Amino acid sequence: MEAADSMAQQLTEEKWQAIIRNDAAYDGSFVYAVKTTRIFCRPSCKSKAPNRENVQVFANARQALAARFRPCKRCKPTGQRLPDREWVEQITQYIDDHFRERLTLEMLADACHGSPYHLHRTFKRITGVTPVEYVQQTRIRAAQELLVRTGESVAAISSMVGMHNTPYFMTLFKKFTGRTPTEYRQMNQKQSSAEVFVHEK
Repeated sequence: MEAADSMAQQLTEEKWQAIIRNDAAYDGSFVYAVKTTRIFCRPSCKSKAPNRENVQVFANARQALAARFRPCKRCKPTGQRLPDREWVEQITQYIDDHFRERLTLEMLADACHGSPYHLHRTFKRITGVTPVEYVQQTRIRAAQELLVRTGESVAAISSMVGMHNTPYFMTLFKKFTGRTPTEYRQMNQKQSSAEVFVHEK
């Protein structure tokens, strides 16, 4: 990975201006990658301009791929259309990394370089769930782990997994697990106690 990262070029002011102006004249001279999304683009890509500190520049698509970035679905920097399944992998990875933050369909579409409608339709076709449902599932899984491993309050855990409305979090948790957060914690504590008792015997 270090060797791949060392191929990154300096982000000069000229290249940065080409990126924020979507300047097609620079296509072919470099590609730029965004560290937060792990996606790389042509300079002319019409996607939302990234934060400068998150940008890495490479001479070509091959180097960006070697550094484990994925090609943008919108501007196709490798010259090939990105398969839907790979695009959905990008989206799920972004959700897995950012589920604690506020996420809307529009934000996901911006980050993963597509339209909200197309992203929603493609994600559901590939995974069987909508992007919003996947975000909810990811948050509830993280909450389950925190309930078992920490003594944090339900309200604190709700915020820690990106859900700042505690009553809504509790309703959603019960919908997914069949139990309230408190019941889930108590059930797991009883199981742990029973396991300890068996081992001690």
